[in-house]
Amino acid sequence: MGRAFVYVILGGGVAAGYAALEFTKKGVSPGELCIISEETVPPYERPALSKGYLLPEAPARLPSFHTCVGANEERLTPKWYKEHGIELILGTRVKSVDVRRKTLLTAVGETISYKILIIATGARALKLEEFGVSGSDAENVCYLRDLADANRVVDVMQSCASGNAVVIGGGYIGMECAASLVTNRINVTMVFPEVHCMARLFTPKIASYYEGYYNSKGVRFVKGTVLSSFEIDPIGKVTAVNLRDGSQLPADMVVVGIGIRPNTSLFEGQLTLEKGGIKVNGRMQTSNTSVYAVGDVAAFPVKLFGETRRLEHVDSARKTAKHAVAAIMEPEKTDEFDYLPFFYSRFFTFSWQFYGDNAGEVVHFGDYSGNTIGAYWISKGHLVGSFLEGGTKEEYEALAKTTRLKPAIDDITELERQGLGFAVTVSKKPLTSPPADVSDSTLVLERPLFAWHATAGVITAASIAAFAYWYGKRRRRW
Repeated sequence: MGRAFVYVILGGGVAAGYAALEFTKKGVSPGELCIISEETVPPYERPALSKGYLLPEAPARLPSFHTCVGANEERLTPKWYKEHGIELILGTRVKSVDVRRKTLLTAVGETISYKILIIATGARALKLEEFGVSGSDAENVCYLRDLADANRVVDVMQSCASGNAVVIGGGYIGMECAASLVTNRINVTMVFPEVHCMARLFTPKIASYYEGYYNSKGVRFVKGTVLSSFEIDPIGKVTAVNLRDGSQLPADMVVVGIGIRPNTSLFEGQLTLEKGGIKVNGRMQTSNTSVYAVGDVAAFPVKLFGETRRLEHVDSARKTAKHAVAAIMEPEKTDEFDYLPFFYSRFFTFSWQFYGDNAGEVVHFGDYSGNTIGAYWISKGHLVGSFLEGGTKEEYEALAKTTRLKPAIDDITELERQGLGFAVTVSKKPLTSPPADVSDSTLVLERPLFAWHATAGVITAASIAAFAYWYGKRRRRW
C-alpha cells in the first residue's frame, strides 16, 4: 500500500514551510502536496531555538514561531495545512529514495510516489564522535539543531542554575547559545581552535569588538585548542572537560556547536553532488529534472560571483524554497536565481548584517569603542562584501544596494574615511550594470543581459535589508 502526490517536500525545516506557503500562492490544489518530516511538529523558524526559546522569562514556544512568521507572513499552524489540503506526514523517517522511479520508502514500509520532489532535508549537527571524542550520550551534553535538542538544552540549563557551562565551538550556535546561557545566569567558557570567534566571517578586529563585550558579561574564551575528553561521573553526567592543551574546565553542562553536515545520503549515487551538498541550477533543479533541492542541502550558482556555493543560513533557505516553487509552478515567468549572499545574527543587544563575500582586503570603519561598526571587503579593485553592526533601516538598505552594485574602489584611504557614508552615497546614484570581472578566477561576475536585471537585484537586496532590520528590532526573541 502507498500514497501518491503531485508534489512531495522531503524535510520539515524552514525551507519546507516557505515552500508550502509559496505553493498555495501559486495555486496548488488540495491533496496535491505533502511534507514528510522526521519531526513531530510542522515547520518552524529554527533561529528561535538559540534565541527566544532559551530566554529565562516569557520564552518563545510553539505555535508562536511556526513558519512563516520570520518573514512577516502567515503563521502556518497544523490547522493552516489542513485548510489548504496539504498532507503532513510527521514523525516519519524516509529510509530510501528512488529518483528514477519517483518513489520514497518510509521506515515503516510505506511507499510514497511523486511527480515532483523538493529535497529540503537540511543538515545535521556534527557529533563529537566524528572527531574521535566520546560522550555525546551523557545526559548534560547538548547539541542544538531541532526542537527536541532545544528542549534538552532548556531542561539541562534549568537543572544547573548558577553552574558552569562549557560551549564547544565559536560559530553561530556557540555565540548565540553562550549569550542565552549568560542571560540565564550560568557561567560560560567558550572553547574553539581558531584565534577568534566567528572565524569564517569575522575579521580579528570585528571579533575583538564582540569578544570584549562577552568578556564584560563574564564569558571566558579558551582559544587555539579543542576538547579531548570528558570526566564523567557514575550516573553518566559530565563533571569536567579536558582540553588538548592539558587544561581542565569544570562543567555542569556542555553545549556543542562544531558545524553541520548536509543530509545527502539518500541521494548519493543518484544525483550530482558538489560543495558537500546537492548541485542545482539557477532554478534549484538537480541533475534529475523531477527533483529540486533547497536550503542548507543545496549547492546553487551565485550569479554575483560566478560560482556554485552552498550557504548555511535561514535567509538562503527561505529564498531558495520560494524560487524552486516558482520555477515549478510558473517556469515561463521564473528567471535564474540571483541571490546576494546575506547573513545576520543577534545576541545580547547586538544585531549585525553581512552582504556579499568576505574576500580580499578589509577596510574597517566606525567607532570600535561605540555602538556602530562596519567593514568593507575589496577584491580586484571592487567592493565585494560589507558588514554593519548597529545600523538603521536605511543604512542596511544602502549597504545591500552598494554590495550588489560592486562599485570600483580607487582609494582605500578615502573609503575608510567615508566609512558608511560611502555606501549611503553610492546607493543613491543612478543604477548601472556592475563590472564583468572584478576578481580572480574563482570570483567572476556575470554581466546582466538587461539593465532591469540589475534593478531587480538591487530592489531584492534592499528588501532583504529592510526585513532583517525590522526582524531584529521587532522580533528579537526569534
